[in-house]
Amino acid sequence: MDQSRRLQAVQTPIIPVIADLIRSNPGTISLGQGVVNYGPPPAASLQIARFLSDSENHKYQATAGAPALVDALTGKLAAENGVAVGEAHGNRLMVTAGGNQAFFNAILAILDPDDEVILPVPYYFNHEMAIVMANARPVLVRTDENFQLDIDAIRAAITPRTRAVLTVSPNNPSGAVYPEAALRAVNALCAERGLFHISDEAYEYFTYDDARHFSPAAIPGAAAHTISLYSMSKAYGFASWRIGWMAYPERLEAAIRKIQDTVIICPPVIAQYAALGALEEGRAFVQAKVQRLAKTRAMVKRELSVLQQEGLADVPDAAGALYYLMRVKSSMAPQDYARRLIEAHRIAVIPGDAFGLTQGCHLRVAYGALQPETAVEGVGRLVAGVRALAAVGAG
Repeated sequence: MDQSRRLQAVQTPIIPVIADLIRSNPGTISLGQGVVNYGPPPAASLQIARFLSDSENHKYQATAGAPALVDALTGKLAAENGVAVGEAHGNRLMVTAGGNQAFFNAILAILDPDDEVILPVPYYFNHEMAIVMANARPVLVRTDENFQLDIDAIRAAITPRTRAVLTVSPNNPSGAVYPEAALRAVNALCAERGLFHISDEAYEYFTYDDARHFSPAAIPGAAAHTISLYSMSKAYGFASWRIGWMAYPERLEAAIRKIQDTVIICPPVIAQYAALGALEEGRAFVQAKVQRLAKTRAMVKRELSVLQQEGLADVPDAAGALYYLMRVKSSMAPQDYARRLIEAHRIAVIPGDAFGLTQGCHLRVAYGALQPETAVEGVGRLVAGVRALAAVGAG
């Protein structure tokens, strides 16, 4: 039997496609997947013995997450994000198997078939895919030349079928950090029009220079319509442990519990113990890693700026996350360009059409996974590849 028509409409995940090309071209350095070059803090591993010491931990546990972890995350949100969570505040918190599952929980809870979610472009491809899987419709809205939000365009895209506006800040794939004023404007618009504001904050710690992260749920009165999504994958080097969490309006509690119980019953308990250990080390652990990552970012920015000076690419400023999203001066399709970079120059990036960028040739450059020595070599290969493709007329 063929796959469902619903799944036929979902784009093919680009990361496995690029991974297959990398495997077929040994020696390729990847500037593709958005991961960091470090693992969890030691305190996370120490909690594993504690998990194993209690045989009850091998059974199903609380659907919303281990009470100790829920309490720790509640404290974290209050102290770092200015977001109060609990029945007294009209919202709830649930631990999930990563930030992607948190988003899928939210989408299934609020959407009926043919409902709409407004996505500023570029979008994170798994968000767009989840909306289509839910038989709903992503409504794509432009951003400016630096990938910043266009509030008027968002307002103009609202229809009677609109249920939510999604923002991702710091942004994957662009690295843009949305100013507090812009996020407040989106949140106010959602309150005015009776919509949910879904705020993906997976990269909250990854800001550079003068950029600052802001949580829209911290706005007085926002708890009633704001769904906030978080992840430990990047900040704590937790990608394979699959721990995220979501704060959401209390009126969605029954729906989200139904989804959580059906999909995973409870988040992986051993990973929850590790997460609790990581949170004991806290933000200081992450900040030290981000400071080192900032040096790699500065090198990448410097090298890519050379391509801009030579007229071969535009490189918008990126004050957050793990990415630069460059516009290469080329008439090639982005996936063809990315394939040529891998096959001829052994350097991998992610083509921009995976993020909804259909005009021009955009490439996402991810630097978080690189060690200093591979960063220099990898970006050097990218610069050489862009020059070579331009020289042979591929542009």
